[in-house]
Amino acid sequence: MQIHNVTADAETFTCNAYLAVGDRTVLVDAGSMPGVVDAVRDHVADIDAVVLTHQHGDHVAELDSVLDAFDPELLCYDDHPHRTRALTDGDTLEIGDETFEAIYSPGHADDHLAFVSETTIFSGDVVVYSDGAFEGGSFGRTDMQGQSREREIESIRTILSRLPDGVEHMYAGHGDEFHGDVRGVIERALERAERREPKYPE
Repeated sequence: MQIHNVTADAETFTCNAYLAVGDRTVLVDAGSMPGVVDAVRDHVADIDAVVLTHQHGDHVAELDSVLDAFDPELLCYDDHPHRTRALTDGDTLEIGDETFEAIYSPGHADDHLAFVSETTIFSGDVVVYSDGAFEGGSFGRTDMQGQSREREIESIRTILSRLPDGVEHMYAGHGDEFHGDVRGVIERALERAERREPKYPE
């Protein structure tokens, strides 16, 4: 399975949007970068589905343009006018060449899902490798209305409890991708979240 960050060259604020090329070509999040459709077309002529980790603006601002260009299926937790399949905790889906389990992981967003296979995690914003606040393991911000540090902590614990031992590839919604000891990264993120200190001190 080939995975490309199609928003890597963005000049505006966006999430990382990952194109997984394989038996089932899937875009994980659409991002907010104008021109994301062209970036996808640099790699493939068509996509089978878009899968959303959550529906914050930086993850979905360009979703309509992607749907218009490719007419893919849309899989997500929360309602959306173009959703073709609702996802909930424990559902399985094909991304690229692998079968992933959806893990409901609120805290940063009420509709947040992470996707885990035997080798790979698309973690969205619940846990990231690097984000400017922490390196080597961080967590999504929880200081805005509707967010919850306690729910975020529980979500990270849930991911750890269901993470297969063979996961060595982490593709997060922000910051760098990571290849190696993914469990160690998530454990460091949990430790930092459990301190309950502001992530971005004023």
